Amino acid sequence: MQNDQVTPKETATILELAERCLPVAGDFVELGCYRGDTSVLLGKLLAKNTLACGKAVENLCKSTNNECKTSAQAVENPCKTPPRHLWIYDSFAGLPDKTTEDTSGAGQNFQAGELFVTKREVVEKIRRANLHNVIIKKAWFDDLADRDLPSQIAFAFLDGDLYGSIKTSLKLVAPRLHEQGIMIVHDYNNPELPGSSRAVDEFLRAHPEYRLQVRHTLAILRKS
Repeated sequence: MQNDQVTPKETATILELAERCLPVAGDFVELGCYRGDTSVLLGKLLAKNTLACGKAVENLCKSTNNECKTSAQAVENPCKTPPRHLWIYDSFAGLPDKTTEDTSGAGQNFQAGELFVTKREVVEKIRRANLHNVIIKKAWFDDLADRDLPSQIAFAFLDGDLYGSIKTSLKLVAPRLHEQGIMIVHDYNNPELPGSSRAVDEFLRAHPEYRLQVRHTLAILRKS
C-alpha cells in the first residue's frame, strides 16, 4: 500500500513499534490520517491480534494422571487481551493555517487546505479492508474533548504536520499513554515542516521523563 506522505521505511518502523505495543493495555490512536493508508495497516494489525487471542491452542498436557486438567485436544487460548480499537482523527479539511513556528522556505507547498481528503474516502477504504475495529472522529484537534479519546492508549501515531497540530496531539495523548506505550511523531527533522520538530522539542523539555529516538523522520517517544 503506497503512501505519498509516509515512506515505506517509515511505514515499516511504525508497524514494528505498533506490534511491540500489542501486549500493552490500551487502544491505538492516529491523529492525522490523510488517506487512511496507515490506518488500514494499524487496524489490520489489531484485528489480527484479536483473532489470534480468540483461537484455541493445542493442549500440551499429555499426561493421564490427576495433574492433567483436561483431556481435550485443544484448550482455550489464555490470552486475556480485550478487543482493541484504532481511533483516527482528522479535520478532513486539509491543513490548517500555519503559525510562525512553521515558517520554512522549503515548505511552500504546505499551505492551508493542502492534503485535503474527504472522510468518505477514508471510510470506504476502511470498509474495503473489512475492518470493524476503527473509530473515526472528524474534528480539528483543538476541538477534541476528553470523551473523544480512549481512556488508555498503548500506541499513537501523530501526523499533524504543523506545530499547533503536533503540540495539541501530544497534549491529548500523553496523559492517556500507558507507561510502556509509544508515541511516534511524523516529520521530525523535516525541513519542509519545522513546526513538528519544534513541538516535539518543547514537549521533551517539559516532560524529561520521555526519551527520544529518531528513525528516518520519525520521533519515537517513550518513557525512560
